[in-house]
Amino acid sequence: MNYWQKMLGVFVVTGGLVVVGALGATQVAAADQAAVSQTTDAKVSQTTTPELARQATVFLDETSAAKSSAVAVPSFVAEAVVLMDADTGRVLVSRNENKRMHPASTTKMVTLLTALKLQGTRLDELATISPYAASMEESNLGVKPTDQLPLQAVAEGMMVASGNDAAVVVAENVSGSVYRFALEMNQVAKEAGATGSHFLNPHGLTEVGHYSTALDLAKIAAYGMNIPMFRDFVGDDFYKVPYENRKPVWIRTTNHFIRSKYEGANGLKTGYTEAAGECLIATATRDGHTLIVVLLNDDNRWVDAPALLDYGFARLGVTK
Repeated sequence: MNYWQKMLGVFVVTGGLVVVGALGATQVAAADQAAVSQTTDAKVSQTTTPELARQATVFLDETSAAKSSAVAVPSFVAEAVVLMDADTGRVLVSRNENKRMHPASTTKMVTLLTALKLQGTRLDELATISPYAASMEESNLGVKPTDQLPLQAVAEGMMVASGNDAAVVVAENVSGSVYRFALEMNQVAKEAGATGSHFLNPHGLTEVGHYSTALDLAKIAAYGMNIPMFRDFVGDDFYKVPYENRKPVWIRTTNHFIRSKYEGANGLKTGYTEAAGECLIATATRDGHTLIVVLLNDDNRWVDAPALLDYGFARLGVTK
């Protein structure tokens, strides 16, 4: 008997009310998948029907069912959501988890992971900054072709400032071109268990055929959080960019979840484009347990993320 068949039940959250479903988790997942229209590479949907927009699936297993009976599932507005226990890979809450979505700058999480996997210790070498990289539209780290700084600093600055310019610098220095780097990104994503994504660039600016899913992004985040340097880079509030040819510059994260000092917050990445809406991957660790929440197209992400994480920790029996 597989994991999903062992599930005790499924709750469907509708308008803040919790209704106990009689279907097994496998049946509900199949029904939900059938209800969500499939998109193509050329057209990634940004909207759901009003009914789907109010629903989420909450999975209960034998160890959490008793605790969950006393824990209210918070309401949230994201089009696609996954709340995952990073230690086990178990999904606690989901909505449209397999729906293809524009990932915006959450893409840079994959960029960092790819650079760490391919470049390794060579990240301390000075980066070459092309005019193309320096010309990228905002948001940017602010690097110039004449700048001298290690590739590691560019990668860390990319995560803190959400720098599109820095993302291209990383891609060009690691693989020689954005195209070749994107091929590597897709391979690394598959290694992390992401099977419903396709990346065409390292920064996440909207491009036809560039997409991911909430479930894939959660899997990639969980994979990355097991790598010490990745974990260090995605948790920075402030970072001093160590330029060697000009005065170092202090920058602050674009991630208000990290700025908020939520207890245990240790990552991860924001994202926004007009096509994607407001996106957030947030991670937190308490009492040795790490949770990941992915929110795609959520204009209430700074409220929804801590609320879902609080719910998840309560499910695990972890208190503040």
